[in-house]
Amino acid sequence: MRIDLVLKYLCLAKSRSSAKALCDRGAVLVNGATARAASLIDPGDRIELRVPERTVHIEIIEVPARQTSKTDAPKYYRLVE
Repeated sequence: MRIDLVLKYLCLAKSRSSAKALCDRGAVLVNGATARAASLIDPGDRIELRVPERTVHIEIIEVPARQTSKTDAPKYYRLVE
């Protein structure tokens, strides 16, 4: 699944267009490489999300098939220190 959809479905971005904008700015890295909005994500991939107030490092456990709630989203990824 595309990274922009994954970020939206996991409530890490407010919308697909905002996730795309993050990718276009170079604020999203997948496995250490800058990601384009169309980059594909698989379980086990590590995502670094750089937003102005913080940097989030996560590892994908399972790719969601559709939008999840904020309470269910952490079931699909784990935070990496």
